[in-house]
Amino acid sequence: MENSTKQQIIEDLLPQKFGKQGKIWVVGLSLLCILGAVAYVRQLSKGLIVTSMRDYASWGIYISNFVFFVAISLVGSLITAVLRLTNVKWSTPLTRIAEIIAVSAITFASLIIIVDMGRPDRFYNLFIHGRLQSPIVWDVIVITTYFFISILLLYFPLLPDLQIMIGLKSKTSNFLHKLYVFLGSYWKNTPQQIHISEKAISIMAITIIPVAFAIHTVTSWLFATTYRPGWDSTNFGAYFISGAFLVGAGSVLIAMYVFRTHYNLQKYITNDHFDRMGKVVVMLALLYLYFNVNEFLVPAFKMKKPEEEHLRGLFTGEYAGIFWFAITTAMIIPIVILLFKKGRKPLPAFIAGILVVIGSWFKRYLIVTPTLLHPFLPMRDVPESYKHYFPSWEEWSIAIGSLAGALLVITIFARIFPIIPIQETITENEQHEKA
Repeated sequence: MENSTKQQIIEDLLPQKFGKQGKIWVVGLSLLCILGAVAYVRQLSKGLIVTSMRDYASWGIYISNFVFFVAISLVGSLITAVLRLTNVKWSTPLTRIAEIIAVSAITFASLIIIVDMGRPDRFYNLFIHGRLQSPIVWDVIVITTYFFISILLLYFPLLPDLQIMIGLKSKTSNFLHKLYVFLGSYWKNTPQQIHISEKAISIMAITIIPVAFAIHTVTSWLFATTYRPGWDSTNFGAYFISGAFLVGAGSVLIAMYVFRTHYNLQKYITNDHFDRMGKVVVMLALLYLYFNVNEFLVPAFKMKKPEEEHLRGLFTGEYAGIFWFAITTAMIIPIVILLFKKGRKPLPAFIAGILVVIGSWFKRYLIVTPTLLHPFLPMRDVPESYKHYFPSWEEWSIAIGSLAGALLVITIFARIFPIIPIQETITENEQHEKA
């Protein structure tokens, strides 16, 4: 590869300063985070009474957000591990995008659980008095493991790019240069370092797959091991994993379009990438649709009384609007859009990704709330508020603030580090030219 070509790649993929739109975006996300923090302080001072959660709906929008974040985090293992191990070269520009989405999502999944506990000190008690028989303890273990593996899978491939950034001191601020030196000054790009790094990445790519599957399986067990209508299912593990793959792939479609458009990365995130990711999303949407049919058809066929009330609430009752909205936006419309080649162009694929993510959030809300309000034993002699659940403004503020926080982490990362691997792109370009 000519030196000018290499230099051009570096210039194209360097982190860019925020423009006017970027600054407005950061300020908007920061304000939402501040609003969430204010609501959380209010919750800390007054207790969980400020929420709409009561004896029956003891889990609400916080757990919906937790399941949603955990689901999105699976995209790290899909793009970075599965596609890397199968030697799929076209995924290279997407690996870092997927990993930062995974890291930010799993971080806020952990935080939202602490919020749901009411008092933060209860999280400490989990370690002091935790029992290994509890799926909650299993969830803490696998989430912590997945978080650290994801951090390393994000960090190790970043080291060669940090060396490039250190060499461009004149183009970065003094603070960023010190940060690059702190994180990557020991990387000398020697053959031995490259060999160790590649071996470590391969080991972690293999390791993260069963850990990722364990996260979503164990998270599903938190529900399935609780004897309630709608959760009493042997399908829940596969149901959760297929849904997680779908929403993770949808989030990558969104990020691809945003970074391609605002960072002028059309040469690196091409129409072909959208075409291929669109096909992946179609496959995952069809898979998730199958598990949805399986999840509802069997109890509907048997129609036990508690299950009947739960299903009627979803299909024709109180939650029917949200249920059909979630099914349509998360699966049916994206399949229709992305099934055709024109639908896999950047803009329609971006719209399909947004629909997948929005529909998937509401799907998680429906996994939590209707089941809690349809217990096996009928509700008798309880206040009317116990029979319904709609989040309070504090809950909405904290939930939206956590979503904004995850987006803010991704945004700041893209401002500080190259969102597309520079060294890997240069290497692939050299190999392509030699071929």
